[in-house]
Amino acid sequence: MEDDVQLLVSIGLSEQKAQETLKNAQVTKNLKTAIKEAKESNSEISPEIGILLYHLASKIKPQILDKLAFLSSYISQKKLDTIQRVDAALSHLLDTIHTTINIAEFEAACGVGIIVTPEEIEASVETLIRKHLDEIKSKRYQFNAGPMMQQVRSILKWADGKAIKNEVDLQILDILGPKTDADLTPIKPQKQKSKSEKSVKDNSNKKDNVSKENGKVEKSKNEKNSDDASRDSAKTITEVMAKIQFHKPGENYKTEGYVVTPHTHRLLQEHLQTTKGLVITRFPPEPNGILHIGHAKAININFGYAAAKNGICYLRYDDTNPEKEEEKFFIGIREMVEWLGYKPAKITHSSDNFQQLYEWAVELISKGHAYVCHQKSEDMKGFNPPPSPWRERPISESLQLFQDMKNGLMEEGEATLRMKCTLEEGKQDPVAYRIKYASHHRTGDQWCIYPTYDFTHCLCDSIENITHSLCTKEFQTRRSSYYWLCNVLEVYCPVQWEYGRLNVSYTVVSKRKIAKLITEGIVSDWDDPRLFTLTALRRRGFPPEAINNFCAQMGVTGAQAVVDPMVVEAAVRDVLNVKASRHMVVLDPLKVTIENFQRDGQTDAEGVRFEVPDFPTEVERGHHHVEFDEIIYIEASDFKEEEEKGFRRLTPKQSVGLKYAGLVLTLQKIEKDESGKTTGLVVKQESLTEKNKPKAFIHWVAKPKLISIRLYERLFNHKNPEDTNEVPNGFLSDINPDSKKQVVGYIDASLEAIAKPFNQFQFERVGFFSVDPDTKPGMLVFNRTVTLKEDAGKV
Repeated sequence: MEDDVQLLVSIGLSEQKAQETLKNAQVTKNLKTAIKEAKESNSEISPEIGILLYHLASKIKPQILDKLAFLSSYISQKKLDTIQRVDAALSHLLDTIHTTINIAEFEAACGVGIIVTPEEIEASVETLIRKHLDEIKSKRYQFNAGPMMQQVRSILKWADGKAIKNEVDLQILDILGPKTDADLTPIKPQKQKSKSEKSVKDNSNKKDNVSKENGKVEKSKNEKNSDDASRDSAKTITEVMAKIQFHKPGENYKTEGYVVTPHTHRLLQEHLQTTKGLVITRFPPEPNGILHIGHAKAININFGYAAAKNGICYLRYDDTNPEKEEEKFFIGIREMVEWLGYKPAKITHSSDNFQQLYEWAVELISKGHAYVCHQKSEDMKGFNPPPSPWRERPISESLQLFQDMKNGLMEEGEATLRMKCTLEEGKQDPVAYRIKYASHHRTGDQWCIYPTYDFTHCLCDSIENITHSLCTKEFQTRRSSYYWLCNVLEVYCPVQWEYGRLNVSYTVVSKRKIAKLITEGIVSDWDDPRLFTLTALRRRGFPPEAINNFCAQMGVTGAQAVVDPMVVEAAVRDVLNVKASRHMVVLDPLKVTIENFQRDGQTDAEGVRFEVPDFPTEVERGHHHVEFDEIIYIEASDFKEEEEKGFRRLTPKQSVGLKYAGLVLTLQKIEKDESGKTTGLVVKQESLTEKNKPKAFIHWVAKPKLISIRLYERLFNHKNPEDTNEVPNGFLSDINPDSKKQVVGYIDASLEAIAKPFNQFQFERVGFFSVDPDTKPGMLVFNRTVTLKEDAGKV
């Protein structure tokens, strides 16, 4: 250890840096090799050369590790004398990995022998300084010289960066002179406010304006500005994926960890001839359940990356487990993909390739890379199971036994086909095939052996020429077997990229657990609006674009994300605030009789009607008419018999306005039943004026139609109902008994006329609601999608 520290210190590293480096075994090994090779060319290693050797050792990729000695020699001979040149050398060797090094091309790519003189740097800087002279004089030392230095670097590719900076600083000093006290005073950064923040501040103390022309109350512009801000700040998954730096098609070998073989170059060339350089991704769900919110992220990433790169994405059903697959799941998966707005370039099935997969399995055995094993599944579980006693059985014997498995001569569990490889986690010899006497939905009884995920996934990716195999982080442990299998069979090998899973708290997404909730009668089905399956979210009224925006907001990282449902709901509000038309609906009706009722509105054969904008801040988007009568219904919570501080709506001493009617109501009488409960109010109406403008305006309904309304809350009480530390008695013991309430409400006939299943509306001052498919003629059923943002603070 001490010798190693001294070795690294001898090339210019500090003792602390040397000790840190020794913690990384691969970098240490690379650096020691580089030092040895460098000393053969130059016995003295200066600190300048040492820094470059360290950079080389830490940056070189495994694919070109055999070029380490070659590069070390060039560094020690001072042919690669800057980090920029070393990086250029690494990039060039990676680009030409499949060919013998052409020294002339290599040196040209690295700028070997090119000397940029101080005079050239001075002249280039002077030219650019002249272009920015006015701005420099205006901003003085607050001028950002960074972009200008980048321009010099683009003109003089091999110029030393430090020399460029020194020259820029010198010429600016020559123009401006030494810094003054004003130059040295730091400028306080000003926090930029979003449109919505400015809007809230500017309008928070303003009263609702009264239009003298029509006597109606106009809302402030807060909501419109908030909507605009949502549009401005919205980030799509395509925009997110456009920034992701994955490899280019055909450049798989540049990816960290990708395994290069003597066949790689030929296979990549054949791949490019077939794909023409197109990005091809796939979304490969198992058709044994309904998609959930986590799948939405996978759908968005795979389809989104393809869209961002002008490529295509397939929907592939990974149908290798016939016992659990049902037709309704195939249909449901496709519906949800299309509901999210994506159209697969092609729909494929793993079962399309059963014959080819079988032939490859035979080839794998023939090459000595697979064998038939008789260990039971329980014997193979865990991370350190005993090795198979059949691992070294003769190839001919495994071939015959595999044939017997295929021909139905063995019982289920009697034998499996296992691959001779080790996963990242240390688990050895994953299963490739198992026996299942189950009829397949597409191939019927043709097969009684079915391939596993570990065998199927990479080979189907290869067959379909997938360029980017994007999957969640838990499959990282399968990456080695993915590359190994493609390479031993000498077929095109895609690149596997992993990203973190998405989970939402206060719910479960396990197929088994959801099935248990259904059988126990806790939820009605896979689309119960309290679940986070995609069918459930659609039924609850979540717009697909909101789910997509939420996935974009989560980004693409390797970290697993566990988010609160409120984050999803916020994305839903942002979308519905823009697209859901407003309607007045009363959920807890209180009868109000207007004793001096006058027909002051728009009068026709049907009575009095008022025109109501669908979007009050954007009246050009349309309107509807609501009926008005001497009997109307308001929310019971909009009246208080006793005066209460901060309460702004109707009381015996306080009038209230009716939205869109241009009327003010004043209480005359309270009607009660025998128990003393308020059953109705009698009021007087008067036209709205500047003089009698009330503190608040409330929604109302006249000549109402009855509807059923389902109010949903979280299904579980704890954030993680599956965590036995939080919920010792299991997730079924954690059910929120108030997760669903059913009430009746009143709507206007105008809403009844347009409400269709899955349509979304905003019930003014209440929340966003969606029409449920349970709706029947004469009885609309609505689900509460989310409450309004301001609901908690409503007074």
